[in-house]
Amino acid sequence: MKSTKEFDDGRKSNGGARRWCRAACAVVLVAATTGRAETPGTPVGARMPEANDPRARIADVPGLPRVLLIGDSISLGYTLTVRETLKGKANVHHPPANCGSTRTGLKHLEEWLGDGPWDVIHFNWGLWDINRRVDGKRNVDGPIAISEEEYAQNLEQLVERLKKTGAKLIWANTTFVQGGWGRRAGDEIRYNKIAEEIMRRHGVRINDLHAFTAALPRFGEAGDGPEMWKSAGNVHFSEAGYRAIGWRVAEVIEEVLRE
Repeated sequence: MKSTKEFDDGRKSNGGARRWCRAACAVVLVAATTGRAETPGTPVGARMPEANDPRARIADVPGLPRVLLIGDSISLGYTLTVRETLKGKANVHHPPANCGSTRTGLKHLEEWLGDGPWDVIHFNWGLWDINRRVDGKRNVDGPIAISEEEYAQNLEQLVERLKKTGAKLIWANTTFVQGGWGRRAGDEIRYNKIAEEIMRRHGVRINDLHAFTAALPRFGEAGDGPEMWKSAGNVHFSEAGYRAIGWRVAEVIEEVLRE
């Protein structure tokens, strides 16, 4: 499995992200067929995460750093993999909710942060901000939920508050949008550019999950490998897709913990 530095270097050339994802997909296929997996921070033969609720409160193992994952249903999908991969290395928490849009973040961030302290916070807002609806139903022809201007203002406030925790911050940019499920393909790219400018100005590390997920085979194109998406046009991933993303997230967090 490639290191984060190798991935970031490779991403600068054509096919870097796709090569990393092909390796991750191969690992998922091995895990699915043999129950054994070689993953960042996880020895061969380690058990996959059990099917419990990622939003459930967990008891900290004393002496380990505390990590908080903030995000929407995508983060809920990979939390268990991150938790299991970093077992014995970090206590990995997720708020007891889907963290929704930047508006939701501003409303509930204080309760999600709790008393702390946090050593690392890995966070994202985006898919709910670019959500489009007509008469309450998902529709790509509807107006966008949060304008670019409001998204930038909200995200700026959220980052400023997160910095006050003293935790090392990692921004996960918004994952690839196939087009459908109430989101237009390409909207996430515009909003990721807005977020990137804010993160670079604040010195926040970026975990490029957009490049990672854009390199995953589209729904129905996995060939002999496991299907990575939940369905055509869906913004959500299959169990195999969430595992691959979770290993990527865990790898980046582990690197930051070592710094």
